[in-house]
Amino acid sequence: MQHPQAVQPDEKVFEAEDLYIMLALNAEQTKHYEIAAERFEDLYEKAAKKEYLYRSLQNYLRAKENKKVIEKVDTITEGSLDDPFLVRLKIIALMELGKLAEAKKLAIALAKKTQKANDYLLASDVYIKNQEYDVALKYLESAYMKEYNEKILDKMAIILYVNLHRKKDAIAYLETHTRIHGCSKLICNRLIGIYSNENNIEGLLSVYKRLYNLDKNKAIAKKIIQIYAYKRDYIKLIDFLEDTKADNEVLLELYVSGKNYAKASALAQQLYDKTADIRYLGQSAIYEYEAHSKKMSQKILTSVINKLTKVSKETEEPLYLNYLGYILIDHDIDVKKGIKYIKKVLKTNPDSAFYLDSLAWGYYKLHQCAKAKKIMDRVIDMEGGDNPEVLTHVKKINKCYKKTLQHKKGKKKK
Repeated sequence: MQHPQAVQPDEKVFEAEDLYIMLALNAEQTKHYEIAAERFEDLYEKAAKKEYLYRSLQNYLRAKENKKVIEKVDTITEGSLDDPFLVRLKIIALMELGKLAEAKKLAIALAKKTQKANDYLLASDVYIKNQEYDVALKYLESAYMKEYNEKILDKMAIILYVNLHRKKDAIAYLETHTRIHGCSKLICNRLIGIYSNENNIEGLLSVYKRLYNLDKNKAIAKKIIQIYAYKRDYIKLIDFLEDTKADNEVLLELYVSGKNYAKASALAQQLYDKTADIRYLGQSAIYEYEAHSKKMSQKILTSVINKLTKVSKETEEPLYLNYLGYILIDHDIDVKKGIKYIKKVLKTNPDSAFYLDSLAWGYYKLHQCAKAKKIMDRVIDMEGGDNPEVLTHVKKINKCYKKTLQHKKGKKKK
């Protein structure tokens, strides 16, 4: 290969240059690397542009023509280090051929001359291939100190953790980098891999939270939720979900399990407003009612009934129909209407202790205590029959029934 005088990259040297470029790029894109190398070589000989030379040699490397790369670089450089790009290609070719001693010598000389991060990195690659991990690490540290490149740091961490078994040092390097430069996806994921392998739950949680700040990904949020749940740290989980809005459905479940019905009602309303899913409106009504069960104002009662009435027009899910019916009964708003709702529920759920209890309570409110008792005698032997509210109803209905019998006896005596 000749070494013609260089010209400007944007200067067109011969008429068919653009066509030659297209043919070379097409060969490269179709992975015909040797043909691409030859075409770029032709371009270099005709146009004397260094980028064609570099592209030619890179394609020879891809074609595994390593000996050819070495020969061409030697012909051009004559052992000089003046063109680092060419020297780097020769080092790679030597490594591919397993000539590690020669590659090492050249890589050390190049790194010493340029003191560039890429050349320290290349030298480390030679040492890694030769399984000299301590020396490789030193070159990587030199490269890292030049520009704090996270890819270099990642290689350092792998060598420290996997090859040198210096696990604490690997973590320390990574964590120090995140404190100074932030936790990128690459570094966060490397820490996650290490902490997962070490079964370090606190470390995992910390990194997943940092990663979530970078990427509001549902899969990451799910991991954070799982870890908090594993730790049973529901207070911090609620704080996380309130701050990030990462999963409002889980947050709703946590509010309900913690009996924080006021927040549950408000959140269910938000979910309804966002999704138009009528079940969320039903849940909002139920939690609003439970939040004020000890002190129920007429305003709250009206709000709950209006919501549940709207829900009952769009769905016949037993939970909402029963709640509406029971509220109408228990608060003496419209007992007969409440009983109609309960009977509708019982058509599809005839053996539910809770729905039967609601019906019995409706008859009690209508002073039909015999009917109510007959139902409750059945309920107490069913699953759910020992519920405190059910037992309260049983007590009141039995008392009412006894009074009814006494009243009938009194009439007979007269």
